[in-house]
Amino acid sequence: MTVTTIERLAGIPGQAPAVGPFSPAVIANGFVFTSGQIPAITGLDDQPDTFEGQVRQTIQNLAGVLAAAGSSLQHVVKVNTYLTSPDQLEEYNRIYVEYFGTAKPARTTVCVSLWGVSLEIECVAVLAGKPEVAQ
Repeated sequence: MTVTTIERLAGIPGQAPAVGPFSPAVIANGFVFTSGQIPAITGLDDQPDTFEGQVRQTIQNLAGVLAAAGSSLQHVVKVNTYLTSPDQLEEYNRIYVEYFGTAKPARTTVCVSLWGVSLEIECVAVLAGKPEVAQ
């Protein structure tokens, strides 16, 4: 019989509180599943003014959640990105590669209507250890 261990992170120190009834991340069977991260600094009304700043803040928030869960951007295997306009894709991609580099996790990017933000990013990562990435 396999035992499944599930740990729900209730809050991330130094980050804006969740704006709904959900965990910022759940750890299960060696994987970290994050909730969607937005460009909030201290709260929904505190965001960078530019799209570039919002992308960077969102990825920094994502990195903070992963770190609290025992993982990192280097350990991400899947990213789901939600943008509010297809016109944002080129700039998003330019900034995205600065953080993910050659790791290139699997990714889905869609355009949607979002509540008060320009983008949202969620991911699945493995727990930290020395990643073995095939080139």
